[in-house]
Amino acid sequence: MILSQSLNGGQELLCIETNKVYDWILNEASFDLSLSGLALPINPNNGAQLECEDIDLNTVTCAISPADINPIEIVGREDQVFEVNGDMVTLQIVSIRKNFDVTLFVNLNQNLGGNRVEVDTVTFTRCEQVILCAPEGTEVTVTYEDVGCFVCNTACDTLSTTEVDELDATVTVRICQSIQSTHPVTIEVNAEFCQPRDTIDFPPCPAPTMPLQCPVVFPTNSLPITDQEEVMEEELLEESIDEVLDKGEELSQETHIDNE
Repeated sequence: MILSQSLNGGQELLCIETNKVYDWILNEASFDLSLSGLALPINPNNGAQLECEDIDLNTVTCAISPADINPIEIVGREDQVFEVNGDMVTLQIVSIRKNFDVTLFVNLNQNLGGNRVEVDTVTFTRCEQVILCAPEGTEVTVTYEDVGCFVCNTACDTLSTTEVDELDATVTVRICQSIQSTHPVTIEVNAEFCQPRDTIDFPPCPAPTMPLQCPVVFPTNSLPITDQEEVMEEELLEESIDEVLDKGEELSQETHIDNE
């Protein structure tokens, strides 16, 4: 019984389960949120209720994240015929509901320590429609590549109907998202099995080395190097002169003896 048969070049006929991508888009969305009536929190330093005069409105910041429950919901899809490059094709208008949590922070005034405190977290929902090739049976997935926010305007209301001062803010949200429609498929491919790579050996222990000496600095005698060279040249010159004088005296004595 033949269990498998290798093809030319070491390849084999493989059956693989994977997802087929029917359509894939990347888009960016930007929108504003109006957050109002956020009650100021308790001062974490002394437990007193914060008031508008206790906070620095110029330091209000925000953080945004997908909601923990149902962050993305596909609420419907509708077939519609579109003309694409001269051809009539049936695509789907997909309705998506996305839920987010936005948290506001603010710094206390310096006389209260300047601490950063959390004001409140608000859950909001945004809906949008996209055109995809997403027939019934496909799964539409949304992946956030980047989600960010910044605070555009702030105000603190001391005339609220409650006993607690309230913070109002306009927050701008920017979302970069990847949207795909997929369906699981089983495909047949000719491929080679992957093999593990070679291991990377650790380098050998380095041979012991002596630290480099600094002969320019030490050891040396009391004279600078340039002075030492001059002294050596003078000593050599004096030795040469003495040798010449000695030879001159020897020649003079020999000549005197010959004359006698």
